[in-house]
Amino acid sequence: MAIILGLPKGSLQEATFALFKRAGFNVSCSSRSYIPSIDDDDIKCRLLRPQEMSRYVELGLLDAGICGYDWIYENGSDVHEVCELNYSKATSNPVRWVLAVPENSPVKTVKDLEGKRISTEAVGLTRRWLKKNGVKADIEFSWGATEVKAPELVDAIVDLTETGSSLRANKLRIVDTILVSTTRFVANKESWKDPAKRAKIEQLKMLLRGALDAQSRVLLKCNAPKASLEAVVAALPALHAPTVNGLHGGEWFAVESVVPENDVRNLIPGIIASGATVIIELPLNKVIFGNEENGERGPASRRTRRAGK
Repeated sequence: MAIILGLPKGSLQEATFALFKRAGFNVSCSSRSYIPSIDDDDIKCRLLRPQEMSRYVELGLLDAGICGYDWIYENGSDVHEVCELNYSKATSNPVRWVLAVPENSPVKTVKDLEGKRISTEAVGLTRRWLKKNGVKADIEFSWGATEVKAPELVDAIVDLTETGSSLRANKLRIVDTILVSTTRFVANKESWKDPAKRAKIEQLKMLLRGALDAQSRVLLKCNAPKASLEAVVAALPALHAPTVNGLHGGEWFAVESVVPENDVRNLIPGIIASGATVIIELPLNKVIFGNEENGERGPASRRTRRAGK
């Protein structure tokens, strides 16, 4: 039985298709179609706005979908969270819903919004935040181009930002962060109880997470003489321990380890000083943590000197 999978249309679409490609799935869609094709007979895709994804998953019209936590919160959707997927339009960083005002606005804190007019696409989120802070203000739904509405049309906006560049370009300053959001893979609760559908959803989870975990890592390979082997191994971080294989003759060894890409520039001089030669750096498509459900993935992913292959 095929699962019906919702993929986000809009700013996340290109990044999502690229992620699925790295995970081993080829997804394509014409500019006018909302039914993408995928090279897996057990998956049927639908292209939907992230704002409405969680509602359709909750209703069972989709078995699973990908959307931001912000829209799950905004809609109050009762769905099963399969996993967090740390990717977005421009970076792997979380996105933020922020209160922003014109640079010369007298508004300094949330309390200064009393009686003011606020424009936002996330009306429910903003309303809950104001209520929590004991502030009454007029909130109007924004159909887009929210940044240009202040100060002529509204006193403040609540908008989504990843880098803050659009806000700065429109001469707006951030007063407060309301919600930090990351992309989530969610499932309908009844679909999650179905063994066949759950198995497919968990397969997707494993491969998507593997593709994301590989983005920040590379495979570093080198050769080391027998006399320097222990020093080279000690200089390399690893998920568990570097892999060591003997070369013909018994006097040289091949050493390899999965390491954080950002560490490579500092690692290479160190392993050369330890006696390594012929260093090769290779990109990775996936890094799969097989015992993730047993808790091994979390500690391993946080290590630096002891995290890798």
